[in-house]
Amino acid sequence: MKKKCLECGAELMGRVDKKYCSDGCRNAYHNKFNSDSKNLIRNINNRLRRNYKILDSYTLKDGKTRTTKNSLLDKNFDFDYFTNLYTTKKGTTYYFIYNLGYLPLDNDYYMIVKRE
Repeated sequence: MKKKCLECGAELMGRVDKKYCSDGCRNAYHNKFNSDSKNLIRNINNRLRRNYKILDSYTLKDGKTRTTKNSLLDKNFDFDYFTNLYTTKKGTTYYFIYNLGYLPLDNDYYMIVKRE
């Protein structure tokens, strides 16, 4: 029994464990197979990148600065997307996007910090 290409169905020649007739078919098969998850990942990464750029746009003196929630929202900052949380021994929770983070303060103020 002859094996067929997983993408186009053409008869395969050559190695016994061959699955695709060409690199084009191999790429097309994997692009089709992974397209849903790649869109989701791409959209999340774009939001994280935008949030990072917004935090990075603030000038940090001594590794930190303060701003308002409205200032962040005006730049389209999305508070739902961050890469990790850091909780101090005192119980304060910082939200980080890679090495830049923010801490919610009173009266809609936020402290922006940079982890070294």
